[in-house]
Amino acid sequence: MPEQELPYEQLIIQKIITETPDARTFVLQQVSGIPYTYKAGQFLTLVFPRPTGEQRRSYSLSSAPGLDDALAITVKRIENGEFSRYFIDHAREGDRLLSAGIGGLFVLPEDIAAYRQLFFIIAGSGITPAFSLIKTILHKHVHLSIVLLYSNRSAQDTIFYDALIELAQHSQGRLIIDFLFSSSNNILKSRLNNSLLAALLSEYGQARPEEILCYTCGPVDYMDTVSITLLTEGIPRSNIKKESFVSYVPELTELPPDTEPHRVSIKLKDHTAAFTVQFPVSILHQAQKEGIALPYSCESGQCGSCAARCTRGRVWIAYNEVLTDKELDEGLVLTCQGFPIGGDIELEYE
Repeated sequence: MPEQELPYEQLIIQKIITETPDARTFVLQQVSGIPYTYKAGQFLTLVFPRPTGEQRRSYSLSSAPGLDDALAITVKRIENGEFSRYFIDHAREGDRLLSAGIGGLFVLPEDIAAYRQLFFIIAGSGITPAFSLIKTILHKHVHLSIVLLYSNRSAQDTIFYDALIELAQHSQGRLIIDFLFSSSNNILKSRLNNSLLAALLSEYGQARPEEILCYTCGPVDYMDTVSITLLTEGIPRSNIKKESFVSYVPELTELPPDTEPHRVSIKLKDHTAAFTVQFPVSILHQAQKEGIALPYSCESGQCGSCAARCTRGRVWIAYNEVLTDKELDEGLVLTCQGFPIGGDIELEYE
């Protein structure tokens, strides 16, 4: 069955801002004129047509909804990165891009009033979604204080360095920033490690562990160190949010408890689609075979673009780096790594 036409949005690069020698912010204009509805911390998925088929890349939005007039993404050059090289070396104002929409779960929780303090533990370009979140919190959630621990090689390589300092200066003490530079002569505070992070949590922490919400974004090893330390220091696992920029295909270490075929019914915007799924083909990949357009980006359980809510039945998820235990309990599943078990299931998108 031929794949149906997908509802891609055309975007125009309206302005390019140099942040560092290897990072640019791209202010985007929507051709349709209909503004996106999005949350601070989410990302934009761009579609790049190729002779062998489309490729997708997701870029975090550095703009903040309701505060910035236009969408903006910030891109850092990645060594051997085909699309980051395009943005840094070749993109020009007036260029057109295709977007598959906005998604992501690296956002503020609905029960934000339950927290008193937020820690952002960030490395390099991981500041992009954090920048959107920090701006939003300072403007809309005045009861919250923020600590930003931000690791880079030097001040010159630090994305949003001046803008962050300005935010802190006008925050009336609500935003504290500790820049960690690997080029610093102070080796005790040049690179984040378990003992340094524990000391900084003790120095800056102003609330009980259950009242502290932590966001971390950076290299995988960096985030692993951060997560282990936070858990060791008493921060509940549900209070730790991670965003990974590196996608890889996870290796299956176990089989689902049920590998029989089951019917999947998905409530979409204007109709309901139904098809049969059987391991090892995931819900998302079977939908693609059927020509049914579902949202996705990384296809590896690390971004949350494909998240849907299971309203009937059970879904086994082979790999999950993004959904919290609370979100899983509420029925959210990842279709890219999800398989129906125990019978037929029903899903819906919010």
